[in-house]
Amino acid sequence: MSFDLTAYLPYLINRTGVELAAAFSREIAPHGVTLQMWRVLAALQHRDGLRISDLAGLTSIDISTLSRLIGKMEERGLVTRRRGPEADGRVVAVALTPVGRATARAIVPVARRYEAMALAGFTPDEAAALKRMLVRVYANLGGDALDSAA
Repeated sequence: MSFDLTAYLPYLINRTGVELAAAFSREIAPHGVTLQMWRVLAALQHRDGLRISDLAGLTSIDISTLSRLIGKMEERGLVTRRRGPEADGRVVAVALTPVGRATARAIVPVARRYEAMALAGFTPDEAAALKRMLVRVYANLGGDALDSAA
C-alpha cells in the first residue's frame, strides 16, 4: 500500500502554515511582536475585551502559554488585563492599549499582503471557497467554528 506524503492533507496544511508563519514572523519582528503576539493583537482588534479563555480558543494558544504571553504584552504596553464584575471577579478580560491598537493597525497591511501572496492566482470565489473548506476541516476535527470565514 503506497502512501504519498506530498498529497496528504495534514502535511500540506502544515507545510503551508510553516512557510507562511516563518516569513510573516520575520517581517513583523521589527514591530517588536512575535507571531503569537500578533494573533492576540488581531483577535482583540476584531473583538476587544475578550476573556482569556475566549482569546485562547480564538488564537489557538493554550491558556498557560497565553497567560505568560499576555504578561509580556502588558509589560510592553500592548494590552491591559482587568477583572470583570462577574460573580467573584476571577474572570479576566484583555483589551488593547492605544499602543497595541496602533501596532495591530501597522501590521494589518503586512497580513493582508501575505494572504494575497498565498492566494495569488485564485479567483475571489476560489479564495472564499478555500476559506470555507478550511473552516469545515477545522470543525470536523473538533474545533469551534470561527467568527467569520470568507
